[in-house]
Amino acid sequence: MILNKIYLDNLIRTALLEDINYCDVTTDYLIPAEQTGEGQFVAKADGILCGAEAAVRVFQLLDDTVKYELLKQDGDEIKKGDEILKLYGKTAVLLKGERTALNLIQHMSGIATASHRYAKIVEGTNASIADTRKTLPGLRPIQKYAVMTGGAKNHRYNLSDAAMLKDNHIDAAGGITAAITKLRAKVGHMTKIEVETRNFDELREALDAKADIIMLDNMSPELMKQAVEITAGRAVLEASGGITDETLRAVAESGVDIISVGALTHSVKAFDISMYIR
Repeated sequence: MILNKIYLDNLIRTALLEDINYCDVTTDYLIPAEQTGEGQFVAKADGILCGAEAAVRVFQLLDDTVKYELLKQDGDEIKKGDEILKLYGKTAVLLKGERTALNLIQHMSGIATASHRYAKIVEGTNASIADTRKTLPGLRPIQKYAVMTGGAKNHRYNLSDAAMLKDNHIDAAGGITAAITKLRAKVGHMTKIEVETRNFDELREALDAKADIIMLDNMSPELMKQAVEITAGRAVLEASGGITDETLRAVAESGVDIISVGALTHSVKAFDISMYIR
């Protein structure tokens, strides 16, 4: 797993403190401290696994004597009924970490599964699927990791990665040409400039100003196809806005390079995984 372990540990500690601010009144008063058990994570649906090691880390932070066995790895296709991992340790620890671990692995696997589905839909075209900055505060690293695990790509991570001129930036700066000219004079040679466009006039202006990437905002697949012809390879074209499962293939077949989908992170359905303790 390529997630920064310092970030992941801090995230898990925050989640655990939120869930156990003093004690677990059910577990601590019910389960003998010396009792041991085995925990099993089992898939309740078909999809792409993500967050298995993050789930394990929850229990290790609660008690570093917990042992585990990973039966599936992040990125694996899993089927309903598949056993994902086993945990061995104090029963109280397994019970205390259950919800936090499930919250992580279910959310991350849900994103990976959705990303995989979208990537399969555009397979065979020039287009690739990318996420956006529409992530939950504090969870961006695990959400973007899950997108990549599912087979899609990451857009810029944050505002420092690249310059993106949205309609409000353009209006505030006095137009597309003025905004790009001002940015070019200040940004380093490694910084790309992307411009959001809503019609062909804006597209042509962005091309003349030599934008690196041009976003086609809320255009139909038919208009996107014309935009591809106008661009003729002079810039990377990104489609965004209002794209659904039903329209995704048509958008990809228009010839655009990137399709960014905010729904991959901001409204994904949690993947169904259960934990059983024996």
